[in-house]
Order: sequence, then C-alpha cells, then structure tokens
Amino acid sequence: MSAQKQYFFVGIRAPRVRNQKLSRSGWAIALGIGLSLSIWTPVVAQEAAIESEAIAQPNAESAAPAESTGDVYFADIIVRGRPIFQIGGLTDLNASARAALINRRIASILSNTEQPGVIEVQPDASGDWATLRVNNRVIMTVTQQDADDFGSSVEELANRWVEELNEAFDKPPIAVDVAQRLNGTVRQLSRDAIDKLPAIIGALIVALVTWGIASGVRYAAFTWAKQTEGDRSTEVLVGRLGYGIVWVFGAIVALGILGLEFGALLGAFGLTSVAIGFSLKDVLSNYISGVVLLAARPFRLGDQVVIDSFEGTIKQIQLRATTLQTYDGRTVYIPNQEVFQASITNNTASPHRRSSIMVGVDYDADLTKAKQVIHEAVQNVKGVSSDSPIDVLVQELAASTVNLEVRFWVNSTRYAFLETTSEVAHAVKLALQHADVEMPTEIYTLQFRNSASLELNSSDPLPIAAQNDGQSSLST
Repeated sequence: MSAQKQYFFVGIRAPRVRNQKLSRSGWAIALGIGLSLSIWTPVVAQEAAIESEAIAQPNAESAAPAESTGDVYFADIIVRGRPIFQIGGLTDLNASARAALINRRIASILSNTEQPGVIEVQPDASGDWATLRVNNRVIMTVTQQDADDFGSSVEELANRWVEELNEAFDKPPIAVDVAQRLNGTVRQLSRDAIDKLPAIIGALIVALVTWGIASGVRYAAFTWAKQTEGDRSTEVLVGRLGYGIVWVFGAIVALGILGLEFGALLGAFGLTSVAIGFSLKDVLSNYISGVVLLAARPFRLGDQVVIDSFEGTIKQIQLRATTLQTYDGRTVYIPNQEVFQASITNNTASPHRRSSIMVGVDYDADLTKAKQVIHEAVQNVKGVSSDSPIDVLVQELAASTVNLEVRFWVNSTRYAFLETTSEVAHAVKLALQHADVEMPTEIYTLQFRNSASLELNSSDPLPIAAQNDGQSSLST
C-alpha cells in the first residue's frame, strides 16, 4: 500500500482516538454519514485525499527521488486555463497524477467562489515540509523533494508558489484572461507536438512511402489489365482497387505509429457503421453498383446503349455514376444504382446489327422476280455485310399490296445503321421501278347500292346521287 493510502487511513482513524466512548449505534450513524458524504460529495473526498497527502509528505523526505512511471517528469499546475508553475513526482505518485489532483482541488475552490481569499503557508515545525491553504482548505504540500528539485529550501519554494498562486487567483480583466488562456493553449499544443514529433514524422514517412507504393501498384495493375483485358473500364477498376488496398494498409500502420490501437479503431467504427450505413445508403449503393458494373462489364466506353429511357454513347464509367451522351448532344449522368437495376440494351455489343425495310408490290406482280431484283439491289449497296444473308420475305397480304420485308446486316453504330438503311431503301425503289414492278398506293373500293354500275376514270367526278335502283361499284 502506498504512503498516500496509508496516511489516508491514519487521517480517518483519528476520530476513533478522540471518541473511544461512542456506542455501537453512534458508530453506525457515523459510518452512514461517511458513506453518504463519500458518494454524493466528491469535493470532500478530494479534500481528504489532499489533506492526507499533506500528512503523508513528512515521511517522503527520506525516500529516494521518484522515478516517473510515465513519460512526464514535471507537470503544470493550471489556474483558469493558464499554467502557473511545475511540480515533480513523489515516491509512489508521478508528476501527472499529482498535478491532476492539485488542479482538481484548485478548480473546485474556484468554482465555489470567485475570490477564494489569500493563500497562506503553514510550515511544519521541523521545516521539512509545508502546506498551502486557503480558507482552511489544503491546496497542496511542498516537500523536501520539491525543494531539491528546484534547488531551494522548502519555505522559500512555498512562499514563491504562494505568491504565484495568489496572483493567478485574482481574476484578471477579460482581455488579459483570454490572452493567458490562448498562451496556455498554445504552450500545451506546442508541448504535445514536441512530445509526439517522432510519431508524427514517422506517420508522415509512412504516408509518403504508402503513396509511392500505391502509385506503383496502380500503374502495375493498370498495365497488367491493359495487356490482359483490353477493356478501359476494367483497367481503371483494377488500378483503383490496387491503389485503395495499399492505402488501407498504409493508414493502419500510420495510425499505429501515432499510438492509435487498431482494435479500438475497429470498435469505434463498428459502433458508427450502422448510422453511417443508414445515412449514406444511396451513396454506398451507387459505389457498390459501380464496382459490380465495372466487373460485370455489360457495356464499355464508347458503346451505344439504351438505359431505361436514355439512349446514347457511354462516355465515362465512374464508381458513383455513368456518363452517357445522347444522340442530340446532351450529357446525362445516371447513378450506378439506377443503371444496375435497369434493363440495358447494348446496340454495339456486336460489330454488325440487322436492319429491315418494308416494300409493297402490286398483286399482279411476279413475286419471284421482285424478290430477285430486291436481293440484287441490296447486295450492291455499300455498307451491307456480305458475310450475313439477305432475306426477302412475304410479310403481309395487305388490302392493295403484297408487303415484302427486306432484312440485311449493317454496321451496328447508329450513324452507319441509319445511313445504310436509307441507302438500301433508295436502291430497292430504283431497282423495282427499272424492272417495271409496280408499287401501288393503297386502293379503296366503294360500293353503291340501288344504283347503276359506274366506271370512272381518275379525272371523272364522283357521283353525287344514283339515277336508278341498281348497284354500282367504284374503285379509286
């Protein structure tokens, strides 16, 4: 048990010597009051702890100089956010813990009253230690070890510290207070930066090395994908994944150098991952969909596709959105989540695509001759694929024409598709006209009941009324 704890128990045993004649019920009442005070009034507990320190310090003079259990050998005594002076550690109490105890005591005094009064020195009769008190409350104890640390006597050091504390206890003007607090904060930050300077330099070195390795891995992955895949989108995906993986490991190492435990980091991330997942659900969904699209490759850069109600050329595939340029020059950014869930028609997935036109010939025309003429005309059109068959099929027996469907294969890009289809329609029309195959317009037949049969040329006017009760027919 430490010296502090031993003398704390000595301090609470003193009432037993003065009150030996207390009854058992009296002891029970006293014990209940003591427990209540220890639970509900931490200020009293702090006072008892510091008073016990004051009582315990006389025996500390014979102890060897304290070895700090941490990295700090001297710690600041802070009043209103401003460091006043520094104290060292004791035998079983390092400087940080001792300063924290005294600082809590000072903060408690200042929180209860604006002007706590004048701090006084109460030296021991032997002169080996002294206590600093205000309003009969102990603030701290000055020991022989403190005097040895600062090369002074106990009384002289105690008086100097009292003078500095009394000056700090006087509430300064607002401007001075703000300046002092800023000065204390800057000093603390500077001290922390100096203490952690090796770790910061190490983390920066790790970050630079990680950046170099990540760039090299991205270039190597991109080059490998370029040689094996031949797809720009896949090359980009492989390069970005390699770059990101290296940075993840580099960040873990850098955080470890800075003193952050990876297990604690994972725990904190686990607590916040649910909230982050709900708040960034759509964003994360877009990124995941982008990775799936880059891996599955339903389309590539430059492909002409139909996505939902949009049709155009794929210009860029990012992890968040896909950029599509429509045929009328507009640029559309489609979130990858919508692309992933939509039906996609890739018009340029194959180099050739089938097109067709419809031709109507007269019922009296020779269909075999018409089909041969159409086949030869289509075959001679530039842009029609010679590796794929040309089909001429009777599609429909319409009211006035026999409709023939002409099927042929052309380049799958939109401009070539439209241009070649137009050239084929033009060539078929000219070839049928040259072969005297009629392509009539639609013919309508009108029947007149209770009127004479009439035969009219195209120049004759239509009859307005019937002259007899016979039946006539009119073809136009």
